[in-house]
Amino acid sequence: MAALKIVPLNDKIVVERLEADDKTVGGIILPDSAKEKPKQGKVLAVGEGKPLDDGKRAPFQVKVGDRVLFTSYAGSEVTIDNKEYLIVTEDDLLAVVD
Repeated sequence: MAALKIVPLNDKIVVERLEADDKTVGGIILPDSAKEKPKQGKVLAVGEGKPLDDGKRAPFQVKVGDRVLFTSYAGSEVTIDNKEYLIVTEDDLLAVVD
């Protein structure tokens, strides 16, 4: 993978969505129009953390490389070099998947 050209600010996190399944559990192959956007992805970059009143920054609970679950309407979708990314806050993340 080429170097990521997105540097998130403050408490923002850049996530790459994982690919949607091409077929159902029963073996039915889904066309692109019927695929649901996956609600999990891989953390590619994190900002410096949310600024606190004392001037320090709150540490993130996630790190680069973590596989995460997020809400359906989380963050903002951006496209860079024909690749889609999601920029979210840590509040949009639901869990880290092992």
